Amino acid sequence: MGRIPMAENVLILGTGCAGLTAAIYAARAGLSPLVLEGGQPGGQLTTTSEVENFPGFTHGVDGNELIGSMKGQAERFGARFAWDRIASVDFSGPVKKLVGGEATYEAKAVIIATGASPRLLGIPGEKEYYGGNGVTTCATCDGAFYRDVPVAVVGGGDSACEEALFLTRFASRVLLVHRRETFRASDIMVQRVKSHPKIELVLNVSPVAVLGDAKVHTLRVADRSGAERDLAVKCVFVAIGHVPNSGPFTPALEVDDNGYFVAGPNTVSTRVPGVFVAGDCSDHVYRQAITAAGMGCRAAIEAERWLAGH
Repeated sequence: MGRIPMAENVLILGTGCAGLTAAIYAARAGLSPLVLEGGQPGGQLTTTSEVENFPGFTHGVDGNELIGSMKGQAERFGARFAWDRIASVDFSGPVKKLVGGEATYEAKAVIIATGASPRLLGIPGEKEYYGGNGVTTCATCDGAFYRDVPVAVVGGGDSACEEALFLTRFASRVLLVHRRETFRASDIMVQRVKSHPKIELVLNVSPVAVLGDAKVHTLRVADRSGAERDLAVKCVFVAIGHVPNSGPFTPALEVDDNGYFVAGPNTVSTRVPGVFVAGDCSDHVYRQAITAAGMGCRAAIEAERWLAGH
């Protein structure tokens, strides 16, 4: 394993909207940031075939195209890119040390924008149809593509109920599929979904397969006895939570009970001076490309100010 010989001004981890926006701002500030692409270069946006809610694109933009443009913009201003995955960190000294599979990195400031990975069901057909073909984890991103057709939402928490309610704006019918009789969601959310005329509760069943041709047409579920039945839907929205990609950075950085980074009043500063966070690894509320980009901007500006003062 190699070693980076000189401490970087700024090391940015992640190349989703948060990391790439941070790279653009840091590079324009003359900091020549090094950006590490991790397990999913480009982040979750690369699994979205058409992004309609990112400002500036009248007719939408392909997720990969948007990420590619952002990366090119960062490179234009002097950002450098390499592939690696960080395994452990030492943030105890003035120079931060990060150990990856390819090299050990040293940096004066670090911006962590490693994102979050959606929890999936792990059933046949799910991965085959994921990302534009009828399985998704973001109703806000993809709901408008399923106008006047039946869809399913899988989950029993507040997120699942919120997704189901949001989808009533577009879908002809929303099947809310939950493995139990009772919900983990708050009472008010449960009452809202129960009272909505477009939402049908499908309880005490678990999804066992996603079926389709070129696109999804069926969600197969099974009850506790093992008896199966098919639900005719055009999309399956999986809403069983996300897992923030924060593991290698704990216990150096504070995380909440769900593993999301805990940030300060400006939402990007951690308890370690010179270490900042941005995007879905610290935001479990909005999880949008545009909010991640905004956090990346703030993290880069805060890093620049911190470096100027040290």
